[in-house]
Amino acid sequence: MNNPHEFYKQQISLHTQSLKKVKQQLAISSTTRLVVFLAIISVIYFGYPNTQIIIGSIAIGITIFIFLVNRHTDLSYTRDKLQKLIDINQLELDVFNDDISKLSPGKEYIDTTHLYSHDIDLFGVRSFFQYGNRTTTLAGKDTLASILTENSIDDIERKQQAIKNLTGLPKWRQEFSAIASLVDVTAPISVIQKWLQNYTPFVPKVMKILPGMVSAISILMLVLLFLDIITFQVFLFWFFIGLAIAGTQLKKVNALYNDASKVKDTFEQYYKLVALIEKEEFSSALLKEKQQLVISNNEKASQTLKQFASILSAFDQRNNMMFGVFANGLALWDIIQSYRIEQWITKNHDKVTQWFEVIAFFDAYNSLGNFAFNHPKYVYPRIVSDNIILKAKELGHPMLNTLKRIDNDIEINREQFFIITGANMAGKSTFLRTVALQIVMSNIGLPVCAKSCEYNPIKLISSMRTSDSLSDDASYFFSELTQLKKIVDKLEEDEYFIILDEILKGTNSKDKAAGSRKFVEKLVGANASGIIATHDLSLCEITSELPQVENRFFDAQIVNDELYFDYKFKDGVCQNMNASFLLKKMGIV
Repeated sequence: MNNPHEFYKQQISLHTQSLKKVKQQLAISSTTRLVVFLAIISVIYFGYPNTQIIIGSIAIGITIFIFLVNRHTDLSYTRDKLQKLIDINQLELDVFNDDISKLSPGKEYIDTTHLYSHDIDLFGVRSFFQYGNRTTTLAGKDTLASILTENSIDDIERKQQAIKNLTGLPKWRQEFSAIASLVDVTAPISVIQKWLQNYTPFVPKVMKILPGMVSAISILMLVLLFLDIITFQVFLFWFFIGLAIAGTQLKKVNALYNDASKVKDTFEQYYKLVALIEKEEFSSALLKEKQQLVISNNEKASQTLKQFASILSAFDQRNNMMFGVFANGLALWDIIQSYRIEQWITKNHDKVTQWFEVIAFFDAYNSLGNFAFNHPKYVYPRIVSDNIILKAKELGHPMLNTLKRIDNDIEINREQFFIITGANMAGKSTFLRTVALQIVMSNIGLPVCAKSCEYNPIKLISSMRTSDSLSDDASYFFSELTQLKKIVDKLEEDEYFIILDEILKGTNSKDKAAGSRKFVEKLVGANASGIIATHDLSLCEITSELPQVENRFFDAQIVNDELYFDYKFKDGVCQNMNASFLLKKMGIV
């Protein structure tokens, strides 16, 4: 599918037709349930006071009614999933129309101290995260944010293959997202893991066999009551004995239920997601490795998780007052489910963390696959190991309008530094963020906005956006120095590509020029690579002394008394500045 627009439109059409059919089936199902209910009431009414007719009709009627309720529940789930699939496809069409308002901006991940994320708008309103995030679990969202900020250059080609694999599975990705979206999970995974690890069993040993004995006796009492061998008063006496036994553990059961109810939705969601992962045939080595973590020789993780979800759902039935009273009086329902929960936790609590991590991984990578699918013209960087760091043709910023965006070529080698000059609004800062984002996208395995790209993996560090802190009593200038010190310290640990935008803005022009020159010399002396943008033309003179440094610029021209920008990346030093012209043009001076 080379046209994502058409794919999303086709999916909306198909799911809309299916949704219409399911709604018709639901209407029939509702009518059938009503007829069965009225039939049960009629038989009981006309059969009174015959005990056999009443008990028999109730037993048969309840069996039929439960079947119809389950079928109706399945149809309702199908209806809701189809609606989610329609919403998912419509969301993608909205994003193509530049409407990302329904997507999370990820403000909680904004970190002004991070090596680059704050500088290049990875998080926040209209950020790269908001544009690309399609995660549907809390853990998946956290994992995606971690992937964007981890600054890792390991296994890039394996990551590329994984993203390519998922790019070719749009229906599977949407199924994953729809299933996850149907459950509103609020409990953080860390809280669930802590509860499972620290849980202390409370069910007494005698209670492990007593519920079975009570249930067997209750069935016998019902049969005897049906045959008129015992009176209803005898049956009622036995019922109250069951309630009394269940009441001995009520306080501890209530505490367990309070915890279990918080995690029920998570396990309901996760077992279906794991099942989806288990049955897919992936071609990527990375995806296969992750898949194997939820598949064992004895039992699939989805079956184990489904078992726990079923236990939690059964335990939740105590919320139904009528069911809770009768089930506890006749079968010690709460104690049975508490024991089953404890048995499951004891056996499986050590495996859950790994399973949850696999789900979070696939949820995060679904977003990456979706991004690649939506940009079929983007290219995967060819990973090289020679002297080149980045060689790209028609490199552009993925967040800019394709009709207005101006792309540029760039080639920069190891131990090479570019000094970029240019007029205000000529495109320097946008170009810096374009290069920085290309490095981040390449490192996580994504295709980049370029016609072609060769890339030698390198970590990124930047200083483009600095602010003072009144709470920390830190001046703007001191904040800048702190960031520059961080860069120098990092260079002693590893190799980084450095991107700087107008450093030492917090001091006077002469001091700034001298300080900037010394800092560039420091970076070159450390064999660093990178780009620095500046308005200080005197800094460009350093190229005559340091062959590793080259000048580039963005130009501005005045044509027919109007300011004109071509936003093209050129060799040399900018000669045309625009501050005086703009002051005059706007009537300020």
